[in-house]
Amino acid sequence: MTYSERPAGRPGVTVWQSAGSSPSLILPDGCLDLMWDGEHLHVAGPDSTAHLHVPRGDGERWTALRFGAGTGPVALGVPADALLDRRVPLADLWGTRRAAALERRVATDGATALENWLRRAPAPEDPLGERVFTLIGAGTPVARTADRVGLSPRQLQRRSRELFGYGAGHLLRVLRLQRALARTRAGIPPARVAAETGYCDQAHLSREVKALTGRTPGQLSGANRST
Repeated sequence: MTYSERPAGRPGVTVWQSAGSSPSLILPDGCLDLMWDGEHLHVAGPDSTAHLHVPRGDGERWTALRFGAGTGPVALGVPADALLDRRVPLADLWGTRRAAALERRVATDGATALENWLRRAPAPEDPLGERVFTLIGAGTPVARTADRVGLSPRQLQRRSRELFGYGAGHLLRVLRLQRALARTRAGIPPARVAAETGYCDQAHLSREVKALTGRTPGQLSGANRST
C-alpha cells in the first residue's frame, strides 16, 4: 500500500492518493472525503468507528479530497450527519448530470481537476467548524468548548452533528484517539500516552481504542487511513 497527502490550497482540506491491494483499517476522524476510484466519484461520510477497507482487486487506486474541520458540508452541499458511516455515489447527492461533468474532468486531470473544482466550491463563511475542531482536537471539554464558541451545549451538539457527523462528545473521543495513536506510533509508552492525551489511565486508553477500532493500541501501531 502506498499513500501520500498534501494541502489542497484551502484550510482544512487535503489532497490524498493511495494505491495497493492490501486491506487497510480506516480510522474515524470526523471528516468527509470526495473520492475518485478511476471510474466514478463517491463521498465517504464520517465514520463513527473504524472499518476495514478491502480493495476490489490488485492495484486499486484512489485520488481524493479530505474535508476536515467542518469544511465538507458547505462544499458538498450535504450535512455530515446525513452521511454518517456511509459511502455514496456523488450522483446521488448532486444528480447525474452535475456529477458526470466533474467526473469527466477528474478522469482527464485527476487531482488537478479536484483542486480546480475546490477553488470554485463554496467555503464556510462561519469559522465555527474550524474553532470547534481545533478546541476539541486539543482536548478541550465539551462544556468549555461550547462556552468558548458562544453556544449552549445543546446547540453545540446540533451544530457538531451537521459539521462532523456526530456530537461534540463523540468528536472528542475520535480526535483523542487520533492523538493517542500518533504518540503510540512514535514509540511513547502507553501509560505516558494515556496521561498526555486525557485518558484516566492506561486501562481507559485501551478500552477506548478497543471500542472505537475493535483492536488494541499495539495492534494499531501500523494502521493507516487511506480512503
